[in-house]
Amino acid sequence: MQYSQGKVGRVFTLRLENGDRLPDCLEQFAKDHEIKTALCTLIGGADKGTVVSGPKDGDAPIIDPILCPVREAHEVLGLGTLYPDEDGMPVLHMHASLGRDGETMTGCIRPGLDVWLVGEVMIMEIEGSELLRKKDAQYGLCLLTKE
Repeated sequence: MQYSQGKVGRVFTLRLENGDRLPDCLEQFAKDHEIKTALCTLIGGADKGTVVSGPKDGDAPIIDPILCPVREAHEVLGLGTLYPDEDGMPVLHMHASLGRDGETMTGCIRPGLDVWLVGEVMIMEIEGSELLRKKDAQYGLCLLTKE
């Protein structure tokens, strides 16, 4: 286990609008407002995009993701963290559940997802954290690490 302690700093409330692209718009907001680390929540609608919904084979040495397309408007609820990569750029890691007509899909929104109608986001800045996202040689993913 690796950990870092911090404290809550600024708190931002955002209203995302129809067609805003996640995670791009949140990473750009973080860059513009010099937010290094944060906890992010999302509630609203999503449409047009892709979520990662597990690996094809959990025992494979290299992760091959299952990509699930989102083609119609869905309700969405998401939770994520924002940490800098090795170059200091903010990177959002958010998982979300999307529902439509009694069907639900859950996954990572990293490949990109458009807001449908409205998305409400709370960003709670964490000050003092020493973690960053660094590419892990074993998994090929950018994982939180204490460098």
